[in-house]
Amino acid sequence: MPDDPLHQPHDKLFRSTFSDPRNAAAFLRHHLGGGAASCMDWASLALLPGSFINDQMKGFEADLLFSVKVGPSDALVYILWEHQHSEAPVMALRLLTYMVRIWDAQLKNQGRPAKLSPILPVVLAQDKDRWRTSPEFQDLFTFPEALEKTARACTPDFSFRLLQLADMAYGDIQGTPEGILTLRSLKAEPLGELLRSEVWDRSVIAGVSREAVERFFRYVLNADVDRESFKARVFSQDSAVLTSAAMTLAEQFRQEGRQEGEVHSRRQALFDVLEARFGEVPAGLVEALAAVSDVQRLEKLLRHAAVCADLEAFASAC
Repeated sequence: MPDDPLHQPHDKLFRSTFSDPRNAAAFLRHHLGGGAASCMDWASLALLPGSFINDQMKGFEADLLFSVKVGPSDALVYILWEHQHSEAPVMALRLLTYMVRIWDAQLKNQGRPAKLSPILPVVLAQDKDRWRTSPEFQDLFTFPEALEKTARACTPDFSFRLLQLADMAYGDIQGTPEGILTLRSLKAEPLGELLRSEVWDRSVIAGVSREAVERFFRYVLNADVDRESFKARVFSQDSAVLTSAAMTLAEQFRQEGRQEGEVHSRRQALFDVLEARFGEVPAGLVEALAAVSDVQRLEKLLRHAAVCADLEAFASAC
């Protein structure tokens, strides 16, 4: 099975697509703006390892860092994928934190480079409503009039490129077919438009790989769209590849459903045995057992629950 069930479907689709520098380059060269795109050697774009987002934001953001040649020098392009579906007024401050982490990592990995690499930060927002957040860092501050010149000179000053799917018509999204399909899907999801004809553009879908089609199908179905309407969309494409991918995915979902059913039944049997022998199961132990998803592990715990002396002895085996 090529993909596990999606825990964070937006992140999964974004990362799977734009970790490929070809997809990232084709999108950025059209949407970066400001004249920056024309001076970059997009063939040199390379994905760098690491994530720099805060732990508390990992459910709402994903990030990708790239290096790119600009003449004889290197620059960094940092894409922050934002899908919390609400505006982030202090985004510039959050970005500054991430950028400092990137520079710290550069110092750690390269020792003491002669100069740090400049970072071009790009925020790609999925929210269905347009943000009014300023991309200028210094707009976060109120400078006292008497100290404005001095205070501004002592305050970091940068801006980020804010790309909002809410601002882009489906047809205005540029890039590779895989990149276009991904961003049209991500734009459509909060609007409830995943079955819209612009998302299912034959000329776009015909240009993506079988793997990308399956990822797209998984994302659509994870959004709990009407299954019959989904099938109608698949068959309306009149594509053997799409029909085959849909059938493969349906079988994967059936297998996942059976596995989830086995896990659920064994976990429930485990709780029943523990409650019958020892009464109410402590909340902490319930939480720990709920995190166990391996059938063989649950069967072993079930056998232990049947013979252990007490809950403390059982908990020691978890």
